[in-house]
Amino acid sequence: MMVAGLVLALAGGIVWILGRIGFRGLPGDIRYEGENVQVYFPIVTCILLSLILTGLLWLSAFLRDWWHR
Repeated sequence: MMVAGLVLALAGGIVWILGRIGFRGLPGDIRYEGENVQVYFPIVTCILLSLILTGLLWLSAFLRDWWHR
């Protein structure tokens, strides 16, 4: 639980820092700003994060299996 909390806190800190330096998402993210409403759906960011995390999980499983041979 503590590790999960630290990971979430670290991820939140990274997102906060990126926002402070001007990062507003990747090209392809959906953003709509009307008079009284703002909608932001980071579809490209979600796909990229999914690919990166899937690759890291696959790599960790591969290395774990390789280590136990």
